Amino acid sequence: MYEPKMALDKEQLDILNGKQGPTKAKIMETLVRYGDIFDAKRLVKVTHGQGHLVTSFGIPLLKPVYKIMDEIIAADLKVKDGFSMDPRPLDYENVKCSLLEKLVFNLILYGKQEDYENQLEKIGLTGKNKFTCACYFKEVGNIPKEGDILSWAESSAVNYANSVLGARCNRNSGMIDIFGSLLGYVPEFGLLTDEGRKATYKVIIKTSKKPEAQILGSAIGMKVMEEVPYIVGLDKYLGAELTDDVCSYLKDFGAATASNGAVGLYHVENLTPEAKRLKEKLLVKDYKEYIIDDEELERVYKSYPIMWKNKDKKGNMAFIGCPHLSLAQLNSWTDRIVNALKENNLKKVKARTILCTAPDVKEEFMKTDNYQKLLSTGAKLTCICPLMYTNNPLTKSHRIMTSSNKLRTYSIARYYKDEELLQAICGKEVK
Repeated sequence: MYEPKMALDKEQLDILNGKQGPTKAKIMETLVRYGDIFDAKRLVKVTHGQGHLVTSFGIPLLKPVYKIMDEIIAADLKVKDGFSMDPRPLDYENVKCSLLEKLVFNLILYGKQEDYENQLEKIGLTGKNKFTCACYFKEVGNIPKEGDILSWAESSAVNYANSVLGARCNRNSGMIDIFGSLLGYVPEFGLLTDEGRKATYKVIIKTSKKPEAQILGSAIGMKVMEEVPYIVGLDKYLGAELTDDVCSYLKDFGAATASNGAVGLYHVENLTPEAKRLKEKLLVKDYKEYIIDDEELERVYKSYPIMWKNKDKKGNMAFIGCPHLSLAQLNSWTDRIVNALKENNLKKVKARTILCTAPDVKEEFMKTDNYQKLLSTGAKLTCICPLMYTNNPLTKSHRIMTSSNKLRTYSIARYYKDEELLQAICGKEVK
């Protein structure tokens, strides 16, 4: 029997010792071992009970996951307040695939999708619409409060919850997220502690205009890696209120810090909750400085490789929305695409253009006039994870463009700034 290093109360010890069944004992032992690795002193209660799981795709190779899920179901365990999931991998109606691509998706990559989703429903998935990397959208409703303890995974969701909402969650892996949600406990270390939330970097923004969220996040992520940055000067462009547009900016910025580095938390002076309250008290005494000006952002942007086989050809496919687009962003992108087509005397986009959003957000967007306007441009709207789509090696034959640094990092998609991408999907040459 495992001897924990951390202190456990009677209930926790009883679970570990099998008094609430062997399955719960295994889950508890996993969480305790996980915490012991990081020198956690104790387990703390999850105060925002709705979980978020990162492993949303039914890859046949994940046999241990399906076996664990079957054991959880057999033990009649369920997440009390339910959970949301990362996006599904496929949508053949809006992201069309060749017959060969479909065979790879269905037989090799995601052949267990339906079976896996049935397992998830049995242990607490809150609904068939709850597949998004942005579960914190108000339309989705998985929104923790400042100070809440979470058991989530998904780098961008954890980053947003910690930074913009002021909740507390470590960058957990798949299965740790569901284990903490099932038991209602997580080990206390890292970003769950006051000390672990202090900033070791002071990032000073000295740009001449509002930086592109994705490039700014990329620059900071690559510099600070897994450390916590305290950002000054960004409020000059974003203001001091978390409006819908500001939250959308921070969503994309944070996702880039998390994927181009390993940032689980950032503070923006005069804007994010803890920075508003504690200001520079959040900085450790011996913090490092990183100054970002126009030249630094351009240096970072120019460093991105182009990994297409035919680098000199135009892109023929574009994904917009990784993480998923907010309702405000969907409306903004629709207007921008419509206007770009008018400026270029076009009726339809010249490259396959696919916007990605949460199912609940899509339902709200479909009630607006902009939905038909978007479809009239030839663009498509989907709820998949574009990363899961690019896992198929056959998709490398497409010259995929994106304004997402996360998608660029995890695939061979080529990164474009927003305005460049607008011109590219209109068939213009972008250097």
